[in-house]
Amino acid sequence: MSKNKTKEVTGAENITWDLSDLYKSPEDPALKSDKEGVLKEADKFADTYRGKISEMTAEEFAEALNRYEDIIQKAGKIGAYSHLIWSTNTEDPKLGKLLQEASELGSDLSQKLVFFDIEWLNLGDKKAQKWISSDELSKWTHYLETSRRYKKHTLGEEAEKVMSAKSVTGRAAWNRYFDETLGAARFELDGESLSEQQVLSKLHSPDRDLRRRAHESLTTTFQDHKRTLTFIFNTILADKHTNDKLRGYESWISSRNLANQTDNQTVESLISAVTGKYDLVQKYYDLKKNLLGYDELYDYDRYAPIADTTTVVSWDEARDLVLDAYGEFHPEMRSITSKFFDENWIDAAIKPGKRGGAYSASTVTSVHPYVFMNFDGRLRDVQTLAHELGHGVHQYLARKQGELQSSTPLTTAETASVFGEMLVFNKLMSGLDDPKEKLALLMSKIDDTIATVFRQISMNRFEDRIHTARRTEGELTTDRFSDLWYQTQQELYGDSVELTDEYKLWWCYIPHFLHTPGYVYAYAFGELLVLALYDSYRSDSDGFADRYLSLLEAGGSDWPHNLIAKMDIDIRDQSFWDRGLSLFEKMINDAEELVQQVKKNG
Repeated sequence: MSKNKTKEVTGAENITWDLSDLYKSPEDPALKSDKEGVLKEADKFADTYRGKISEMTAEEFAEALNRYEDIIQKAGKIGAYSHLIWSTNTEDPKLGKLLQEASELGSDLSQKLVFFDIEWLNLGDKKAQKWISSDELSKWTHYLETSRRYKKHTLGEEAEKVMSAKSVTGRAAWNRYFDETLGAARFELDGESLSEQQVLSKLHSPDRDLRRRAHESLTTTFQDHKRTLTFIFNTILADKHTNDKLRGYESWISSRNLANQTDNQTVESLISAVTGKYDLVQKYYDLKKNLLGYDELYDYDRYAPIADTTTVVSWDEARDLVLDAYGEFHPEMRSITSKFFDENWIDAAIKPGKRGGAYSASTVTSVHPYVFMNFDGRLRDVQTLAHELGHGVHQYLARKQGELQSSTPLTTAETASVFGEMLVFNKLMSGLDDPKEKLALLMSKIDDTIATVFRQISMNRFEDRIHTARRTEGELTTDRFSDLWYQTQQELYGDSVELTDEYKLWWCYIPHFLHTPGYVYAYAFGELLVLALYDSYRSDSDGFADRYLSLLEAGGSDWPHNLIAKMDIDIRDQSFWDRGLSLFEKMINDAEELVQQVKKNG
């Protein structure tokens, strides 16, 4: 690790992915051929099976599912490539066109194939259960079980075709517009025109005045786009309300809970447990305020490092840290993770037009995942790299489950990613002797845990209020969104953080609210689950790593509570949440002890 220079060069500037395992370029003849071919395959599939599902044997249905997965895989490959290449330059109209074509293709395919889902759901329960229990269909047991839960929320074939066709110019289009609006936005800071991601990173600077200026820069540009962003939010909220009513969902969160293979009671239990411990967050920020020597801790101070360091972590150092941490846990984890670096499955360079944030895209089971991030050389970027590569390892191992069962519900999707962060964090901690350095790193981890657990639940509370308000009050003004945001944030921070008036607008740039409504509580679920898992690992590591990899390999082939039970954890037990929160409280207590050590050492 090196000290910051005038221009931060990390080695990630040229780390771009090679998407040729999907397609060689947007002009690749194979891409055009696959687009044409997959539509023909869908037509043949419909000609073969339409109206015949109820008359089939389990063996014949298994053959149909194999063909169905092949079509989904080819379509998924086209969609993944289009989205990945567009993500790296949302300003390129050719890539936007490619993405739109993939979206329209997906809609066309959905309309051609929707009969298959409807006929399966209309199959009598007795025969359906017989098939689910059969040897011939054992490869898809969990998929078949979970799909039946959508029976009462699925419309007729013609209605489903309309829903699919309209989605292309509905929510999908508005999401793309949101991404392109913020991808093209420029933020003026100290005479430079920067991307959103570049300015957001300044909020982690040890320079308080720079954080304040970055905060002002972000707010100024958000103000410039607030009318557009408010309209996008209103439109997507209304679109979801319409869909929920048509499908008969009880509340705005019901469809998300169903997809997450959980129930309202479990989610409410999680939310209640976390909101009931908001005082821990406030206790921590009071500690941080004192350590920083501030009279007031403002919202732009939340991620301030307590040590005045400008250390830059190079890309090579970050790679080695993650590989070593993963390798010490299990050699296979290192082996898989190495592929991402050696075979160029990562895009880490910060570039104009590139969308912000980070993700791991599973793509399709015949290829491999790709990791997307914006690496600027901070320690938190090492954690982000560990996080996304955790997803990558999970997705890579789960490929053996096939297209219909490789993906996990969101409740367990964050397990491997957060566990990967914990491995890297504890490796970093074990290499430190100085209490000051340990304290700085621990405080950084607590910051991240608050962001993952408590802030995400506070954002869930914001989502709950905006969906409810949009459904009862009609279109919401910018000020109404801002007031609801401010209320839910104030409940979290209490008097420990002084929220500025400018911060009221900061709901407008968060993509999860639009891309995957209801997603955010899954982060809290994953973080608390991993705290419990890691505690079990430290208590008894014998055989844990092998069982953990088996958990990842299982993908979405069983109910989450059954999979996690193999790790000796019952996620349906309400005391489970309290265990994770107690472990978080211990982190704060450890930080207070380190503060005393630092004072004692003078």
